[in-house]
Amino acid sequence: MTRNAPDTAGRRLRLLSCNILAGGSVQRYSEYVTRSLSAVLPGRSKLDNLDRLADLLPQFDVIGLQEADAGSLRSGFLNQTRYLAETSGMPFWSHQPNRPMARLAHSANGLISRLEPQAVIDYPLPSRIPGRGALLARFGDGDDALAVMIAHLSLSAQARARQLAYIAEVLQDYRHVVLMGDLNTDARSTEMNHLFSRSNLQPPVQPTPTFPSWKPRKALDHILISPSITLEKVWTLPQAFSDHLPIAAEVRLPALAVGKKR
Repeated sequence: MTRNAPDTAGRRLRLLSCNILAGGSVQRYSEYVTRSLSAVLPGRSKLDNLDRLADLLPQFDVIGLQEADAGSLRSGFLNQTRYLAETSGMPFWSHQPNRPMARLAHSANGLISRLEPQAVIDYPLPSRIPGRGALLARFGDGDDALAVMIAHLSLSAQARARQLAYIAEVLQDYRHVVLMGDLNTDARSTEMNHLFSRSNLQPPVQPTPTFPSWKPRKALDHILISPSITLEKVWTLPQAFSDHLPIAAEVRLPALAVGKKR
């Protein structure tokens, strides 16, 4: 810890990870087809959905978003990460635009935080089809910094394996680590086992199903931590803001120079 860093031993943080489907809402598989046109057009229902989510964000300290729109036709050219941060009154936000599709859609990973990050770094992830990324926020400096990475991985197991190997390489420089996001696989997959063997991230004690939101069966969304961080509890929010349920965790940190909450 740096000499003038605050004593944060035992501090609890509440984390949230949400795939928000650009504000869209899906209640059954058939709606991927029947509501396909609304998925690429703006609408009041999307904004209402974001407002419902914004009401809950002040309960958390660090929020990771996947499939937020960076400002295209389908969102009414609204930067959804910024909108959620400002509507919820959270002081810090950043985003990582990925996969622009003309002016129709522009997906992004997003960070919203009560803590001020010392640095935010974008990492494009390896994939045969470009457009996947990971967003790394560093809170504090030196060996006691907390690294929080937000990621949205590919549907292909082969691509996910390359992406998780890359993530493991990036995170090996940090002792206190959180990886959260839509990883599109459960924790028992071959590629996830490789991640756990190449990094100090730990597999979850038990799976937390998040997909599909209307009848969760698959644990595709994760909040993974290093051994230096204590997991107090993990849960999903009952509110469905997209086709994934948000996953939340409360963790206890060691003595970290992560700055003050606002």
